[in-house]
Amino acid sequence: MSVRNSELLKEGTRHLQGVDEAVLRNIEAVRDLAKIVRTSMGPQGMNKMVINHLEKLFVTNDAATILKELDVFHPAAKLAVMASQRQEAEIGDATNLVLVLAGELLNQAESLIRNGLHPNDIISGFEKAYKKAVSVLEHIVSFKVEDTKNVDAVSKAIRASIASKQLGYADLMAPLIAKACTMVFSKSGKFNVDDVRVAKIPGGSITDMHIVKGVVIVRDAEGTVKHVKNAKVGVFSSGIDYAATETKETFVVNKAEQLENFASSQENAMEKIIKEIADSGVTVIVSGNKIGDMAMHFIEKYKMMAVKVTSKFELRRVCRTCGATPLLRLGAPTKEEIGTCDIVTTDEIGGTKVTVFKQLESTNSRISTIVCRGATDNILDDLERAIEDGVNNVKQLSLDARFVAGAGASEIELARQLRSYGDATPGQDQYAIRKFAEALEIVPRTLAENGGHDATSVIAKLYAAHTADGKGQNMGVDVESGEVRDSVEAGVLDLFAAKQNALYLATNTAIDILRVDQLVMSKPAVGPPVRAPQGQDAGGPEF
Repeated sequence: MSVRNSELLKEGTRHLQGVDEAVLRNIEAVRDLAKIVRTSMGPQGMNKMVINHLEKLFVTNDAATILKELDVFHPAAKLAVMASQRQEAEIGDATNLVLVLAGELLNQAESLIRNGLHPNDIISGFEKAYKKAVSVLEHIVSFKVEDTKNVDAVSKAIRASIASKQLGYADLMAPLIAKACTMVFSKSGKFNVDDVRVAKIPGGSITDMHIVKGVVIVRDAEGTVKHVKNAKVGVFSSGIDYAATETKETFVVNKAEQLENFASSQENAMEKIIKEIADSGVTVIVSGNKIGDMAMHFIEKYKMMAVKVTSKFELRRVCRTCGATPLLRLGAPTKEEIGTCDIVTTDEIGGTKVTVFKQLESTNSRISTIVCRGATDNILDDLERAIEDGVNNVKQLSLDARFVAGAGASEIELARQLRSYGDATPGQDQYAIRKFAEALEIVPRTLAENGGHDATSVIAKLYAAHTADGKGQNMGVDVESGEVRDSVEAGVLDLFAAKQNALYLATNTAIDILRVDQLVMSKPAVGPPVRAPQGQDAGGPEF
């Protein structure tokens, strides 16, 4: 820090400037972060074992989960993490591609900076290369889903996304996910990812996975009635019990008859309410809160089924499945407020009691549930992430059904055409354009390395296949054999929207970091240690 800055800024402030202190350090931080998730790319990517600040263990190759649980401190690396999180929020897939590509772009930019090229010239070249890459990407679209309600077509489209998380189970999971998604498509063709739910039940095997057209509550029914057909469902979000008063009440009882009359009056009031509900036609009561013992007694008396759902989100899904309206008041619902369900039953799956609200195939249900089975919680969590990726792919293809060849085929084709574009570009921008093309090679190179193959040889074969007769734009890496094959014929497809958005975010992240020439970091605030509230230890609040 210079003398002027030492007098200007508060003591303890760190001030880094220049190429060596600011630019190259930022590049190094992002590159190191990209190395962490790079080995997790592709179907044969390695898992990472992450223990977060709450000492919860994660074993996964999902980049979004890894980055979420890592406590990244460096400000430039945080920019890359935020770009990856934006990809997860907008697309729901290809988060690893954003970070790996941004890290490689900065890695290529570093060599240009060390050779004397100014960051502004690199930025200009990257911007031109990005615009050219997007235009080329639109011309190499190789597959399009014509009917989003066709299970076979949707299954083929999302298979590669699932295989990257669950290699060997993609052929099993893709049709199930596609069927679950096509069940809940609206008549207008709109799709909501929240309409496809996952119920994780420990035990069994992944092959025991199945679909329920409706919602599955991982909880037993409250009473003795466990099965109802053609059910009329009443949903009470406030619970079924005596109403609590706002003020404290005191009763003076002088005789035994007074106590009996008081108790019987409460019983009569509760019985009247439950009888009114039963008279309205309701055969299944769903409560969002406590079901009192007295209320449960009369529910049993009138042969109704009682289900307690503590999660307000699960309660909404039950309402969407049955078409019911959640009521705050405790009383008889109207015909419009009562939902219908073909079957409400309690089942036992692997020793776990579940309550199933199931609609038959002929009934339109707005919710579908995929029941997952697995030996451990980590396996179930990984299955859920794979399903979420597949569901997010279905959402995107409902908006833009175009796909490009996967397995590194589209990246090599972009790199090949960008090299030609760079050779024809005058000025110093051509160097950055060539480096942009070289950075795109990181995808097939990583896929080959993670599969245990010679990456240099694979890249050479890919360029040869893409150059031959100009018809090899779909040739990608076979991660199992290390050879080159047609990705579209192999069913390895990548979403056009995911690829386009990943290019945008990675390029802009690299450009934003290259524009920084100074870092000013204030001294962290230091205060007295925070005391834990009474009844809690120093580890934090109890949940």
